[in-house]
Amino acid sequence: MRIFIDSANVEEIKELNSMGFLEGVTTNPSLVAKEKRDYKEVLQEICSIVNGPISAEVLALEYEGMITEAKELAAIHPNIVIKIPLTESGLKAIHTLHQEGIKTNATLIFSANQALLAARAGAAYVSPFLGRVDDIGNDGLILLEDIMDVFDQYLLETEVIAASIRHPMHVVQAARIGSHIATIPYK
Repeated sequence: MRIFIDSANVEEIKELNSMGFLEGVTTNPSLVAKEKRDYKEVLQEICSIVNGPISAEVLALEYEGMITEAKELAAIHPNIVIKIPLTESGLKAIHTLHQEGIKTNATLIFSANQALLAARAGAAYVSPFLGRVDDIGNDGLILLEDIMDVFDQYLLETEVIAASIRHPMHVVQAARIGSHIATIPYK
């Protein structure tokens, strides 16, 4: 299983990258806002540190805005992957961006059905939110297992990123289940 960091803190990213195991980054506008820096500048800096997929999330909630923002973010660096929330507009945007050769990461995945729809629409990655699923009284690891079973059954090429990691056992269990990637907060 590959390890990504879920962060916008450049120093954290540099530190983990120097250890040799970091293969990608997931981030979003809220994480960048905590750093009190410009979103695009932070993305450029992250891309200069990590030679792997860098997921950058759009802010727009409607289709046209998602497409516009996605193209702007994708133009920053070839390693940028566009995080799109899995809504009806998001699903349509994922499909359009896939047709245009822009990789996407379907985020806010709370069911295997959502993950399957995103994969079929052309998402390069899907990010089930394990911790948030746990928070609402369900089991995030069972969700991850269901997604992996469906993807394996149909030989889907979309990679699964275990997200919203809350504790070390989420990482171990995600690896046992066969998640392709875990994106882990620094602390």
